[in-house]
Amino acid sequence: MGTWGYYNFDNDAAADFAEDFRDNHNEAKLLEALVAVAEEEDFIDGDAASEALAAAEIVAAILGKPSRDFPADLIPVIKKLDAAESEDLREMAQQAVQAVAKKSQLQEMWSKNEAAEDWQHTQQDLLHRLT
Repeated sequence: MGTWGYYNFDNDAAADFAEDFRDNHNEAKLLEALVAVAEEEDFIDGDAASEALAAAEIVAAILGKPSRDFPADLIPVIKKLDAAESEDLREMAQQAVQAVAKKSQLQEMWSKNEAAEDWQHTQQDLLHRLT
């Protein structure tokens, strides 16, 4: 990964997911990324985890609770989506974030990093915004 930081859009996989979503914004794309992680029983790949966290951030934004670092180019797209239809996405996003924080390559990598506490705080903040 060329770009790397503890915020959920600070890596290449998440940035690519956000760009793809901007160009093809539909809830099915979000659901696909979230389900792939939330229903995974084994260890979660880093790219899949990054995409799921980006999708969860988008769901939080649809619900009116974007992160401070939410990509500005996604804001016009988010305004087109109906938050009233996002309850299933919200629940799946919560499950995905919890799964990534417990059993993923991202969690493992961040646990060995000096910014591990910042990454964990970012995920707890995301879960809070999804409630």
